[in-house]
Amino acid sequence: MDFMLVQMILSVVIFFVMFFGIAFLINMLLRMTWFMAILYPIVVVFIIDEVGFFDYLTKPSSSFRALGDKIVSLHAADIIILSSGLIGAIAAGFVIKYLRKNGYQMF
Repeated sequence: MDFMLVQMILSVVIFFVMFFGIAFLINMLLRMTWFMAILYPIVVVFIIDEVGFFDYLTKPSSSFRALGDKIVSLHAADIIILSSGLIGAIAAGFVIKYLRKNGYQMF
């Protein structure tokens, strides 16, 4: 049981740091502060879903039904881990805004 708690804590930290870094780099390169925070739900769909991308275009009813079933069947640990990635992306947006406000010009 302790091993699963350690895995959970490490996963939360890894997702936060990973998406903070990705969002920070995208914000610097594209100069779109909240782009990754808006894009993150789409990334989560690709992480949790087993349906191909083009199936959403060719078979939308069954694809979205499968996505809804998958979202409802997520465990609390999965939701916490995926939420930490969203928090990391949002934190990167606030950090970029703070740095730009204080005069740092990134690219």
